[in-house]
Amino acid sequence: MNARLTELHRGLGELGVSLPEGAAARLMSYLDLIAKWNRVYNLTAIRETDKALTHHLFDCLAVLPHLLGGRVADVGSGAGLPGIPIALARPEWNVTLVESNQKKSTFLVQAVADLRIDNASVAAERVETVDRAGGFDVVISRAFSDLPSFAGVAGHLVAPGGALVAMKGLYPDEELALLPDDWRVEDIIALQVPGINAARHLVLMKRV
Repeated sequence: MNARLTELHRGLGELGVSLPEGAAARLMSYLDLIAKWNRVYNLTAIRETDKALTHHLFDCLAVLPHLLGGRVADVGSGAGLPGIPIALARPEWNVTLVESNQKKSTFLVQAVADLRIDNASVAAERVETVDRAGGFDVVISRAFSDLPSFAGVAGHLVAPGGALVAMKGLYPDEELALLPDDWRVEDIIALQVPGINAARHLVLMKRV
């Protein structure tokens, strides 16, 4: 555990991300929960401890400096990525984890309870049916779908002035060309993620 915490803090330093007191230990407990549930449910394809640290935590926490925060919806949350790391790192934000798969949403409910994440809730339903209730400042996805589909099914959740944010690998040229006319790209940020020798891009979109 101490070695993992040391590695976590090293990566956070490279990312320029700070955590509130106690968040680092809770992030480690979160990885342990994923590993435990992965033995029964196929939550993620990553099972190695070191790779989980880089490809789950660092990959998700790398987006923090580029998010406005406030009310956040993680669409197609899966095992809680990036929503749970965001919620633990930013307790002043409110995070909704949207996941229609029953096994994965069951895990999310258990994780939120076990880790005592007071600023996170689970919407166990399809994104199309989520009650926006004023909308979200950030609607984010990680490998949920292509950009046009993401805008089509999740765009209604974005509050006025809010952002639709997609975590991508390679620069998504073809997807950008097919983006609906009612959305514009605000920025595309190339991310450097510690321990990941592959392209990572963050696409920020706003409604026209």
